[in-house]
Parts: sequence; structure tokens; C-alpha cells
Amino acid sequence: MTRPPLRTPRLRVVTREIEAVDDVLEFASPHDPLFWGRRGDAMVGSGSVLEVAVAGGAAESDVAEQWRSLAANAEIDDPVGAPGSGLIAFGSFAFDARSAASSILTVPAVVVGRRGRRSWVTRITRDDQPESPDATSTTDALPEPTPFGPYWSATLGPGALGPDAYQSAVRAALAVIAAGEAEKVVLARDLAGTVPAGSDLRRLVRALSSGYPDCWTFAVDGLVGASPETLVTVSGGTVTARVLAGTAPRGADADADTEASLTLATSAKDLDEHEYAVQSVLASLRPHTSALAASEQPFTLKLPNVWHLATDVEGELAGSASSLDLLSVLHPTAAVAGTPTDAAVEVIRRLEPFDRGRYAGPVGWVGANGDGEWAIALRCAQFDLHAVPVGSADAIPVTAHAGAGIVAGSDPESEMLETRVKFRPIVDALA
Repeated sequence: MTRPPLRTPRLRVVTREIEAVDDVLEFASPHDPLFWGRRGDAMVGSGSVLEVAVAGGAAESDVAEQWRSLAANAEIDDPVGAPGSGLIAFGSFAFDARSAASSILTVPAVVVGRRGRRSWVTRITRDDQPESPDATSTTDALPEPTPFGPYWSATLGPGALGPDAYQSAVRAALAVIAAGEAEKVVLARDLAGTVPAGSDLRRLVRALSSGYPDCWTFAVDGLVGASPETLVTVSGGTVTARVLAGTAPRGADADADTEASLTLATSAKDLDEHEYAVQSVLASLRPHTSALAASEQPFTLKLPNVWHLATDVEGELAGSASSLDLLSVLHPTAAVAGTPTDAAVEVIRRLEPFDRGRYAGPVGWVGANGDGEWAIALRCAQFDLHAVPVGSADAIPVTAHAGAGIVAGSDPESEMLETRVKFRPIVDALA
């Protein structure tokens, strides 16, 4: 499915600073929220003046060029000048270029944002369509907030790849690795279920942002989650990324938790897995950056449910590449696909009996100058909002995924238990 190209209309964008907004989520759509936030900074979009949806995950480079053309032609009035103010689009891309899921980029009609102590409202219109009533409002007036709907819970159960089948898939991946076809393969399994019709999905967004404030919380076209992994951030010519690979569950008490962290930090299997992921990111970014650097040793990142091995990468952007351009060279990383990438993706296609959709794909936002923040869509659920008509009493299908990196020496049962730990944030929030 392809909608009109992004370069077709001329956009008019007006941003004004407003009094501090405590909860921007009140201004999002209850049933299809558009949200991005972390550590109290957040943006919500409502309405849509432009949307492009391209089947599969090969859309990043095409969309990057269309976005450049659109932004260059836009009339932008933005005295705020904060990251996320002015013209922006929210995006979510499929994991696999062969996916049946659409990669989507949406320019909202209204954005309400907050960064630090500053809040703003942005209104976007296009010259080839009549202005909506909301677009003619005073530029610095907030849209009407929508009260939160009642609490709800999902019904979830095994998907196409249950725990036993997953362990069989891990054994198959180990055989592939032993045969030399790949060095690392990231295998996912799934949970499937439904949520009640009319559920206010902002409840899920709020639960994730409150429970995991250090993660990127996102909601784009029915994909809702809280990811700990930054794929890439571009801001004022600086490029940063955070690589996560290697996982251990948190300990039951302080001593056990310290031991879990130390064990992970000295695990040869996890350190090897992590190094594959770091080198994958560095190799992808080098042609587009200068002075690229990564710490020599990973650190242990503490989240509410797990420890991760983590490495931060930073460099200076060379040339005119935007954050969207970098998505096309970074995705998929070894952290979510494997090494070598092409071989690992082929193994994933053989061993996973489902289409990942936009799980483990890029999710985030891009601004008019190409700056943006993009995470890898992990710890998330995909709601099939298009499966039932608006206002229908039918339940909404939902799917969640979690994966683990398989390398030589991986234990099938341990890898299955790792996915169980990774499911916890989204499963607990859905409950």
C-alpha cells in the first residue's frame, strides 16, 4: 500500500511556546496514539496531514529523499528551536524488507511537545487541502484534551512459536552456526491475543513510560512499547547510538543482583555477542561520520527487569546525511538480526514461523533538518488497528515478540528463559 509521495504538497508549519504542560499524553488519540518520550521529555501528535506507507522494510532510503524534498519546500515558523519543534514526522519501519507489514511515516496536524522546562504546540497544514477547524485555532492554543478511558487488560497466549518450539529453533540455529553459515542469529518468539474493543491505548503508553522512564516509550500506528536501545540520534551534527547485547535477569535481592551483574560482565558468551553488535554499528556508521568512538569495554545497564551489556557510540556527522539516511545503513543491527547480517536474516526467515512486522525495526521521529531520535522497536506490542472497523465491538488483535541472540555455546533453555524476561515489561503493562 502506497499513499501519495511526501514531496507532493507544500506544508505550512507554525510552532509557538506555551505554558508548561504536565501530561502531553492527554492530547493524543485514545485509540491510535502518536507518542514519543523519555525521562519526562515527550511529544504527541494528533491528526494527519500527510502519511506514507510502503510495504516492507526497504523504505528508509526512499523516504529519506522524499523527506528532504518535503522539508526544503515547507514554510516553517519555529521560534522555539527545540529538538522536536517545527516540522516533524513520526515513523516506524518493518524489520524485514520482505515483510507484509507497512513501514509508515506520519506528519501530524498538531504536535504538543515538552522538553525540559519548555512546552510548545505546532500546527501543520498543507496547501492542497482545506484547513481543518482545528488548524484555524489560535496558533498557541492547545487542542482540547481527551479524558482517559477505563482501565483494560489483554488476553494473551502462546503464538506461532511456543517455548518448546522456540528451543527447537535455537538448536537449529546452533547447527547453522556450527556449519559456518552465521556467527550469530537473533531468534524471536511471539505471544498473541486480543484487547477489548475501544481500549484507550494511552493507558499502556502511560504504564510503560512510568515503569521504564529511561527507555524510549513510543506509539506509532498501533505499535506501542518501551525500548532500551537507541538505534541512532542525530542532533546538531552529532551522532550517538547505544548498543545493547547480552542480557541477564535482575537478582531477587541486592547480593544476587550484584552477582548477576558481575556474571554478565565477565561472561565470554555474552561479551562475544556484544562485540558482534558493536562492530556492526561501527562499520555501518564509519562512512558517514568523523571521529567515531566507542568505549573499549561495555558497561552493565540496569533496567527494572534485566541487566544489559551496553556500549555508547558517538561521532560527528560527515556530509549531509540525515537520521533517516542512517537508518538505512544501520538497520538491522547485529543486536536484532545477527552476524553476518544478510546470512542471519535468511536464517531468521527459515526458522521463525511468522512475520515480525515492525518488531525490531526502527521507530522514532525526524525533524525538518534531518535531526531525529530513533530506537529499535523492542519490548513492544503490535495492535492490528486496521483489522476491525472503527467503532466495532470486535476485540482488537495484538501480538508481542521477544528475542535472544544465539551464538556458539548458547543453551536453548537459557535463551528461552531470556525471552521470558524480555517479555515482562510489555506483558505486565498489558495486564
